[in-house]
Amino acid sequence: MSAALSVPVAILSGGVASRMRPLTDATPKAMLPVAGEPFIAHQLRMLARQGFDQVVLCVGYLGKRIEAYVGNGEPFGLQVRYSYESEDRLLWTGGALRHALSQLGDVFFILYGDSYLTAPLRPAAERFLASDAAGMMTVYHNTDRWDASNVLFRDGRIVGYSKERRSAEMRHIDYGFGGLRRAALDGYPEDVRLDLSEVFRALLARGQLLGCEVFQRFYEIGSPAGLAETEQYLTSHRGQA
Repeated sequence: MSAALSVPVAILSGGVASRMRPLTDATPKAMLPVAGEPFIAHQLRMLARQGFDQVVLCVGYLGKRIEAYVGNGEPFGLQVRYSYESEDRLLWTGGALRHALSQLGDVFFILYGDSYLTAPLRPAAERFLASDAAGMMTVYHNTDRWDASNVLFRDGRIVGYSKERRSAEMRHIDYGFGGLRRAALDGYPEDVRLDLSEVFRALLARGQLLGCEVFQRFYEIGSPAGLAETEQYLTSHRGQA
């Protein structure tokens, strides 16, 4: 087995999950029960299996509930730390990462808090670390099957990315695992609202966004249909996932 990759993974788990109400009225999305236990448990075990050993949980809405369950991460074979945003003014995905830079260091990976990823992540992680790119996005040939495709990926490169301005040429989707070097966020003000997609678009415009294609689908709990499908998958793979 390869040595652990001691680069932190930031898990973005701070949002209010309005699409999942009323399930999230008093429960953070990361703590929604899936296949018999909170979803965050499945995510953390997945990361440990893939050879990561450090996690920074970026939390906000009901974040203390998550910390009370996960603790220092030892039961999951991980070292877990926490970066808290104010529940009264959440900073969005990019702002949450900017807020957590003191714990994340000079280079780190990113995982969305509602995604369960089945593809091997280590190859993309190692490719990013060996590159001089400021950012990395994994992409999946989605063709609008699991969600709306938002990436134009051609000849092994990302040549277009937008969540708002999608085109028929876009057949890939942001898979939900990425990487950043600190410099990618240094130009943004502290503690302001910032979407991670804006950071990725800026890096793409400068030729600093590495694209890594993966070939196994993702699951998500950001919608009721996604939650049901993830429940089915993780239940059928109990002991393996």
